[in-house]
Amino acid sequence: MLFVLISASFVGLSLGVLGSGGAILTVPLLMYGLGYTEKLAIASALIIVGSISATTALIGIKQRKVNWTLVLYFGGPSMVSAYVGAWASSYVSGQAQVMVLAVIMLAAAWKMFRSFQMQIPHKINRLLIIMQGIGVGLLTGFVGVGGGFLIVPALVLLGGITMKQAVFTSLVVISINSGSAFIKYQSILHENNQLLDWSTIGIISSIGIVGSFTGQYYSMKLPQQKIKKVFAVFISVMAIFMFCQQILFTA
Repeated sequence: MLFVLISASFVGLSLGVLGSGGAILTVPLLMYGLGYTEKLAIASALIIVGSISATTALIGIKQRKVNWTLVLYFGGPSMVSAYVGAWASSYVSGQAQVMVLAVIMLAAAWKMFRSFQMQIPHKINRLLIIMQGIGVGLLTGFVGVGGGFLIVPALVLLGGITMKQAVFTSLVVISINSGSAFIKYQSILHENNQLLDWSTIGIISSIGIVGSFTGQYYSMKLPQQKIKKVFAVFISVMAIFMFCQQILFTA
């Protein structure tokens, strides 16, 4: 249980510092740390990451760092597609979802490991923002990934906002996507006769919120590029482990 609590703090720190990475850590944590089934882990992760993101986003709202126009253009379509992604997940096995998640984790690791120079454009590309929002929402609903590693650079490159604004705007989008996808997952869990452990969800969420606030406080003082690279290595190892587990399980 100690490992779970420590991991929960890292989930919050990741969301607080980078605005991403929460669900990528949470789903494996629940599966391998607490023995949850794949679909139960994804549904629980949606609540945990959604609550941490929503609470941390309050800081940005108070500081007027949330771009509500981009929340509308990005978050609106992605909220709808998150529900669609959750609906689609009911037609595939949990093992298939984990394999997809592992691929996404490797893609996220590659993106984080590379150092991109993000220059703020002068013009907002609304069409690309909407299209990427739809794609991120589908991922959120299908495998429970918030998609912050895609949302943050997209908001900077396509939306013309600063990194700080992108992080807080991303947290708002992640929270509404998670909520939308979870609405559908409730019926999926009911069909599979699975129940949520609200006490565990509450504990992990609370620790994650503290970690996220801590991450936000130190975000400007910490070397983000180094943190991203360490995080990238960690989730790469985790993704490979998940691949091996699924292959052995299905062999």
